[in-house]
Amino acid sequence: MSVQAGIWNFDGKPVNRGYLDRVSQSVGEYGPDGETIYVNDPIGVLYRPFHTTLESRAERQPYLCPSGKVITWNGRLDNRDELIPELYRTLTDDQTDVAIVAAAMERWGNDCFRRLIGDWALSVWNSSERTLILARDYAGIQHLYYHPTETRVVWCTHLAPIVLLSGTSFTLNDEYIAGYLAIYPEAHLTPYREIQAVPPGHHVTIRNGKTAVHRYWVFNSTARIRYKTDREYEQHLNQLFRQAVRRRLRSDSPILGELSGGLDSSSIVCMADDILAKEPSPTPRADTLTYCISNEPDCDDEYYVSKVEEKRGRAGFHIDVKEHSGPIPIGYLQSITAPGHIGTGLEAETLRFDVIKNGGYRVVLSGIGGDEFLGGVPDPRPQLADLLIQLRFVELTKQLVAWSLEKRLPLVQLLFEALTLLLPASLRSRIMKEAKVEPWIDASFSRRHAQSKLRLGPLSGFGFFLPSGKELARTFTVMTWQMAYTQPSLAGCVEIRYPYLDQNLVEFLVSIPAGQLLRPGERRSLMRRAFANFLPPEISARRTKATGSRRFMAALDEHWSELEKLLISPHSSQFGYIKRTQLRDALLATKAGTMPPHLLRLLRAVSLELWLRDAIGRGVITPRLRPHGSGDTNLAQSRVSTSG
Repeated sequence: MSVQAGIWNFDGKPVNRGYLDRVSQSVGEYGPDGETIYVNDPIGVLYRPFHTTLESRAERQPYLCPSGKVITWNGRLDNRDELIPELYRTLTDDQTDVAIVAAAMERWGNDCFRRLIGDWALSVWNSSERTLILARDYAGIQHLYYHPTETRVVWCTHLAPIVLLSGTSFTLNDEYIAGYLAIYPEAHLTPYREIQAVPPGHHVTIRNGKTAVHRYWVFNSTARIRYKTDREYEQHLNQLFRQAVRRRLRSDSPILGELSGGLDSSSIVCMADDILAKEPSPTPRADTLTYCISNEPDCDDEYYVSKVEEKRGRAGFHIDVKEHSGPIPIGYLQSITAPGHIGTGLEAETLRFDVIKNGGYRVVLSGIGGDEFLGGVPDPRPQLADLLIQLRFVELTKQLVAWSLEKRLPLVQLLFEALTLLLPASLRSRIMKEAKVEPWIDASFSRRHAQSKLRLGPLSGFGFFLPSGKELARTFTVMTWQMAYTQPSLAGCVEIRYPYLDQNLVEFLVSIPAGQLLRPGERRSLMRRAFANFLPPEISARRTKATGSRRFMAALDEHWSELEKLLISPHSSQFGYIKRTQLRDALLATKAGTMPPHLLRLLRAVSLELWLRDAIGRGVITPRLRPHGSGDTNLAQSRVSTSG
């Protein structure tokens, strides 16, 4: 969570220290534990720490290597105990994460990146070669942005300083907006064409004013883990999940676990309790935070949360989202550098901040990733497609019958849907219902940016032979997009950790048979079997999943007069992204109780409009109206101004 930033003047001019001071001031709340600035003529590096581990408090950054390299690092090195013995000849008494990474860099060069497991971002200035290297962890959980020009490059783990302090203007990135309205923007994109993010699993090299992007990590598509019994898979999953949670319990401050009562969050909390009870740990304690949705009639989360709390022997913090929904329409949290997300409301976020601050929490454990990688979505199509490719027609028939009974769908329909996964992307985007574009999205914009294909996510380039492997790799890529899209909380400084995105765990799940994860009538089959020994039985047996859709529909009704004002002359329509009338009709239908097939996208359209209005009002974006005669298909180039 610590902040790093820097500037390199290609022409050799000394760095303006005042620029780094302004950057430091703008990100001070995210790095509250000090400030160090390194300046050496054309290079300047800023580091503001946010300490979450005992080792981090002993770090001195920027770190100066014996070879002259200057390294800044923010994150958590999970395999430090494995690396220390390999680097004993290079390491000194300093065994902080950054010192271990520096020793690895000195020994293996850029090849060290593939050896670093954890959530991290890294910058390396090599004065002897006049080269800057920027790198990011395999899933892109830590952010790192850069803005190269003809005369300099600036970089930062936060987007806002680059946008607001660069003294130049940027071009609004339609490709980013297209991804935002489809699923998530690709991980290397930002809302501004000239600013890039270091892609997950890559390092960026800048030399002689030129930028090159190199991949250092990719799924091993030939890896296969095959056991004789279910029990062996269960034991392996239990071992890796325990390791994933243990790694994220490395903190010298209390830890807060998000608890919804679902399988994902409950498993993290219960495993954390088991580790803290049986193993030495620097963590003082682990508590829980639950968002309640009291106005959802079918929501039974509270019951399941209570079962976890009974097992723990103590209650956690509870925030009622309905009671503290806040005045912003549908809970949108404003952001001036990127379109925001649908939050829980400003008042609820303020209460969350109070819990974090008053409890001294610096780490929050999140269950994101469990649904995606452990069979939370009961989709049998990849497994059926596997059997088709393998010509295992007897087993295919058995599975079709079982899934037909489970999902109450005709055999022919299931077979057809499995066959679609074997088609080229161009055909899949035409026939799959997931690819359908809403009528309120501008047709010309949709065609230019292939919205239908975007909605299916990446469909090729993974190297897997079986559709199930390709699907998990596609899911992982979309998850990296989600991590890149997720911006720092506006209500408090805290480090979010994701056990289900642990590298070793994800690589295991991609390497095992798809039938272990999902079976007819056994959603999350492997997870339920493996975790039954430490979960409350009510959680292991839970089949329901709560949603917050009703409260969003209620919010539309409550704030309709405000939304109507937004839709009189929406900026998103002027920019050529949406159709005003069709968007209004879709919102009216939702307000009346008709659930749209993709509620999240509809809410994102509203969020986009709110962000555009906020940014334009602050002078960050200069709107450009459509030229006369352009109809609904063209939009004059828009520029983003940072003078405001």
